[in-house]
Amino acid sequence: MPRLTPEQRERAVGRLSAGDDPEAAAVAFNEHLSTVYRFQQRFVNTGSTADTQRSGRPRVTTQRQDRQILRYHLRNRFHTANETARNTVGNHQRLIKGQTIRRRLAERDLQNCRPARGPVLTQRHRKARQQWAQDHINWNWRQWRNILFTDESRFCISHVDGRVRVWRRRGERYADDCVMEHNAQGGPNVMVWGGIGLGPVFFNNLGPGRGNGITAQRYIDQILQPHVVPFFQARRNCVLQQDNARPHTARVTQAFLQHNNIDIMAWPALSPYLNPIEHFWDQLQRKVNQLRPGPRTAADLRQALVHAWCNIPRDAINRLIHSMRRRCQAVINVQGGHTPYLTICRGSLCPWQQKAMP
Repeated sequence: MPRLTPEQRERAVGRLSAGDDPEAAAVAFNEHLSTVYRFQQRFVNTGSTADTQRSGRPRVTTQRQDRQILRYHLRNRFHTANETARNTVGNHQRLIKGQTIRRRLAERDLQNCRPARGPVLTQRHRKARQQWAQDHINWNWRQWRNILFTDESRFCISHVDGRVRVWRRRGERYADDCVMEHNAQGGPNVMVWGGIGLGPVFFNNLGPGRGNGITAQRYIDQILQPHVVPFFQARRNCVLQQDNARPHTARVTQAFLQHNNIDIMAWPALSPYLNPIEHFWDQLQRKVNQLRPGPRTAADLRQALVHAWCNIPRDAINRLIHSMRRRCQAVINVQGGHTPYLTICRGSLCPWQQKAMP
């Protein structure tokens, strides 16, 4: 028999309270006589005809085991639920499944998620990053806008983007029109250099991203001499920001910058996401991804990047520079560790370039 709705149960109890014949009420609602009597008795005892809470299926783990499971996964964040289930014996020597472990952890608001990826930070790195953030936390807008933030980045034609989703039915995961094909090495790619800060932004194509690495002399000839030196000659009290890649820290590069009276901002090692231009690369890649049809060759990619760079509004750059105080505060809050800005840094680009530490 179908279950009665709450309104039907109340009507049945009302008919009994009004003196109606119980059998007639049972027939009217197509229920057994005992069911109608049970509704009436439940209403007398609880004031409601709703079902009482049932005990449900007995839990296979005890409360003590639940606490042990939670502590274990708080100490071992990357262990799987199936591993924990194999090492846990439930009540009455019953085996536990991984789904049971996941439910116990979900009850304590512990969810299984993809981990954020970041560089390996030693205690020395964390201390240097925290000290740098404390030294610059009180900088104002005028000081930050005098910094020329620079970086190189490699853009690829083919890349796997976690933001992309596909509409498919059950069993269509490997259908040709549901598979996102990509080259294992990224396909045609270009290496570019850019700088944002006071005044215009710079963009320079450095050619293919692989097989033609950036050397210190190439960095001087193609970037510093044609772009950075004229920029600093036209403006006073400006500072150059660059990371600790080997072409930047080479003695020939340092001598060139010193000869041209270009001040360099001290930068902590393994701190790419402190640089706002990293998020600018992300915006640039998003604009290229929106092109339909997308670029197919390195020349097309180069042209698309130049067009996208020229169409990013200045307000977007100002917002990134305004975020420097928040970035410093985020580093201080975690004592030099990883910050939420890590999840955006180069989120849609090719994997991070491995840059040498000082």
